[in-house]
Amino acid sequence: MLNDTPRALIVPDNARQNFLPALFGGSHLIVAENAVYAWMERLSPLDYRGGSWDFYEYENKPLFLAPISETRFRITGDVTCFQGEVSAEAAGIIATMFTFSHLSFQFETERLVEGHERLADHPEASEIFRAID
Repeated sequence: MLNDTPRALIVPDNARQNFLPALFGGSHLIVAENAVYAWMERLSPLDYRGGSWDFYEYENKPLFLAPISETRFRITGDVTCFQGEVSAEAAGIIATMFTFSHLSFQFETERLVEGHERLADHPEASEIFRAID
């Protein structure tokens, strides 16, 4: 979210079980969750080593997953021409957007298109869109 608008919020622990089905659809949630982690491994092979992730929402709509990390991630993988460093939140958005795009070719569902569109407004939007271009 831009600096003058409310930011995405971390989904509380008691609501996490509803996040992935709402974001990706119940029939795709396992494939999609694993795809996000796999994309992150490919996008940031120098820095990402697994770990816990936060789920983010805005106005009760699921947005993206992001690794829990204070450090920044170098995006240097073989799937994008972008070479740069982004926050954990932006790295998670990039991995989530790659997942939406990849899955949209396999599963025709409006949920995947809508999820991709909701991620366009972030302080690191320039880096995010260069990475997914």
